[in-house]
Amino acid sequence: MAEKQRITVAHGDGIGPEIMKATLSILDAAGAQLEYDEVKIGEQAYLSGVTSGIPDEAWESIRTNKIMLKAPITTPQGGGYKSLNVTMRKSLGLFANVRPCKAYTPYVESNFPNMDLTIIRENEEDLYAGIEHQQTEEVVQTLKLISRPGTESIVRYAFEYARANNRKKVTCMTKDNIMKHADGLFHKVFDQVAKEYPEIEADHMIIDIGSAKLADDPERFDVIVTLNLYGDVISDIAAEIAGSVGLGGSANIGTEAAMFEAIHGSAPDIAGKGIGNPSGLLNGAIMMLVHLGQTEVAEKIENAWLKTLEDGIHTGDIYKEGISSKRVGTQEFAEAVIARLGQKPEKFTPRVYDPNAKPIEVSRIPTTTYRKKELLGVDVFIDWKDYNRNPDTIGNGLVAAQGDFFKLKMITNRGVKVFPGGLPETFCTDHWRCRFVKQNEGDTAINDKVVELLNNLYSAGWDFIKTEHLYSFDGERGYSLGQGE
Repeated sequence: MAEKQRITVAHGDGIGPEIMKATLSILDAAGAQLEYDEVKIGEQAYLSGVTSGIPDEAWESIRTNKIMLKAPITTPQGGGYKSLNVTMRKSLGLFANVRPCKAYTPYVESNFPNMDLTIIRENEEDLYAGIEHQQTEEVVQTLKLISRPGTESIVRYAFEYARANNRKKVTCMTKDNIMKHADGLFHKVFDQVAKEYPEIEADHMIIDIGSAKLADDPERFDVIVTLNLYGDVISDIAAEIAGSVGLGGSANIGTEAAMFEAIHGSAPDIAGKGIGNPSGLLNGAIMMLVHLGQTEVAEKIENAWLKTLEDGIHTGDIYKEGISSKRVGTQEFAEAVIARLGQKPEKFTPRVYDPNAKPIEVSRIPTTTYRKKELLGVDVFIDWKDYNRNPDTIGNGLVAAQGDFFKLKMITNRGVKVFPGGLPETFCTDHWRCRFVKQNEGDTAINDKVVELLNNLYSAGWDFIKTEHLYSFDGERGYSLGQGE
């Protein structure tokens, strides 16, 4: 008998303890070679004063075992609490979120019986970097961070996943028609990496029409790779149109560790009632077994689960008169799966895993070749509260204070050019982006000239709140133009 793998188990909040109990009972009955270290994370940790939601002893267990099975947790509202899921994914380098979405018709109602796709979601960057600032009374900002190494890792993982699972196409979804630098980088890297996988079809969609096509015709998709926020949204859409978010499991994969979970939340409204569907967490656990090389046990559990669905043994979230034969609770559903271990479905295609399959490995390589970076100017953001908010007033005032090295090129408000030559119809807030560029093209802009500019503005009474340097890289502009610039 193979040596048992020790994993970290978190029972979670809400329905978490109930569905974890059910899932572990199935794993044990199927002969999974696992030992469990149980940790308490989530709401209890938050409320005990651990603002991260995860105490030191839990970190130690996770980092030692490298594998975690986690039930849903609750992040308390307010109080400055950070999402534990995001913290764990980023801290452990779990860069790839893998969410299979498959229809189980006619036993689970769906309009798309042939739907069988996987969403590969970047898991560390994008708006989930969580960097936000209140800059003025009226304006807050969130920084969207996209890195080339992070993008290359997730895109390459998507193609490796497609290759390992005999998938034929990878679709990239971005919004690079608007975010030309951030989403543009993601699309550019996708196109570069796709050339290394000529046997796999590669295409790109803008995320809005891509989401619409996903909702209207999900059967056209195979593997989708996308940025963090988009992936979060479309994976729930895909799971719901496949039949139920409650059935979906997911894997969070890094180079050193992996975490497996259900995609749904903690559902506190039904906690303690014994009616939650354990299928999402169970499917996450099946993905974990495959990752660990315990493919025979994974097959046994998944086929028993499929047989249970076929037999109409359903929890309330998917129960439907005329299709289901029996409505059951959480533990009763687990017992039904256990009773069918060793059986195979008759209508569904039985699951068969490659016993020699290895976890997908993607190296995460920092950039080693750097282009020449030149400072061309600086955007100075100013908090200006004049009631009339006439852009000419702030524009002329800044020109008078700019000094000899930089000159004011334009001012935007919420991204739209308002000076010089703005339109009077444009509504302005108290947050002004003021673009200064070199007065003489041949001058070399260096940081002390930026400091000099800021000193000039400060002396003139202007309240600057942040700056962003304007660079070129080998002569290529590294910043966006203002709308109307």
